[in-house]
Amino acid sequence: MSTRIERDSMGELSVPTKALYGAQTQRAVNNFPVSHQPMPPAFIHAIARIKLAAADTNHALGLLDEARATAIKNAAQEVIDGKHDAHFPVDVFQTGSGTSSNMNVNEVLANLASRAGVEVLPNDHVNMGQSSNDVVPTAIHVSAAIGVDSVLLPALTHLREVIARRASELEDVVKTGRTHLMDAMPLTMAQELGGWVSQLDQAIERIEGAMTRLQRLAQGGTAVGTGINAPDEFGARMAEHLSDQTGLSFVPNDSFFASLSSQDAAVELSGQLKGLACVVMKIANDLRWMNSGPLAGLGEIELEALQPGSSIMPGKVNPVIPESAAQTAAQVIGLDTAITVAGQSGNFQLNVMLPLVASNLLTSVTLMSNTARLLADRAIATFNVREDQLSEPLARNPILVTALNGVIGYNAAAAIAKKAYQAGRPIIDVAEEETELDRPTLERLLNPKKLTEGGVPE
Repeated sequence: MSTRIERDSMGELSVPTKALYGAQTQRAVNNFPVSHQPMPPAFIHAIARIKLAAADTNHALGLLDEARATAIKNAAQEVIDGKHDAHFPVDVFQTGSGTSSNMNVNEVLANLASRAGVEVLPNDHVNMGQSSNDVVPTAIHVSAAIGVDSVLLPALTHLREVIARRASELEDVVKTGRTHLMDAMPLTMAQELGGWVSQLDQAIERIEGAMTRLQRLAQGGTAVGTGINAPDEFGARMAEHLSDQTGLSFVPNDSFFASLSSQDAAVELSGQLKGLACVVMKIANDLRWMNSGPLAGLGEIELEALQPGSSIMPGKVNPVIPESAAQTAAQVIGLDTAITVAGQSGNFQLNVMLPLVASNLLTSVTLMSNTARLLADRAIATFNVREDQLSEPLARNPILVTALNGVIGYNAAAAIAKKAYQAGRPIIDVAEEETELDRPTLERLLNPKKLTEGGVPE
């Protein structure tokens, strides 16, 4: 591979000829051959947004000439548009401040901007009024907020709407409820799916609440939170500019010292994503159980057949989408644990696990967004209900005798249930033999659909 010589404050270094970055990025590439996993493009694009906003702000404040500002802004827009993603190779597991990624963006933008015929330097011009210590925390918030607003929340809303539509379609389908995986009182499939809808509504509500804190930015704090080398109004102007770029409502945090030394808002959002993962895991496992069989399991529903399920057993089809969803949920729960550890790694004026927070948080947003749409479109929207598999067990369900508690007493009802279960007979037949209640009365009291409405049977 052909190389060129680049220089930084530590001396000379060979850099690939075609690379848009310079010596500081190359040092990071050499120093951190850890995971071979670069920082997420969304995070890099967020840094480029910060650089665009900074160039515009510094020009407006009379600190950066128009030619350099325009060149930096044009270069930043190219990065935001994803045109140069291959030139950001720094590993996730790098210096804890993320300085290497900040300098990676500074160097790429300086190189691109200089092609416009003006000298643009990474530190003096692209990084003017900034420090890695406020750029990287800001980029975490900006990239995560964009991901939540533009990708995650629409995906969750779509999933919620698909479930609600299926619930409406299945309003009259009654099935046996289960607690402890054992037969319980009946409910409708609409009620069962309605529980999922409520879980998602509350997950969305919690995530939207976390967005309020996520939109408070570190930008303007520079090195340690004092704002050294940045004009007093720099943070406010930057937040306004980033709001204009994204349509979100960014503001400077009320304490830059808190923003630099902690990742509390990111930890909060990650916690809400973990809560969402629990919702997704619940839905996925319910679907797997309901689909189990089709002969030796519950077989209540039939999920869409998407691919052969076995390399040795012909005709086997597995619930692949719920299985995928359960795995992504487990991954998000694990990523949250790492973010929690990283979030408490603020020593004095700086948190030093920022790249890990950025990578894990954006990964969680992506996993939950994609999984929500897959569950909606390839599992929930397309499953068929096997009503024969619901009606037969429901008719034999001895737990229906619960409706007679108030008429004949708990002990008498328990004896009837035990006898019906042992004989494999419908509860109504045994109750007719063991009580003085006539058939019409029992039919009214033990009507499964009526029992899904709650209250005291009459």
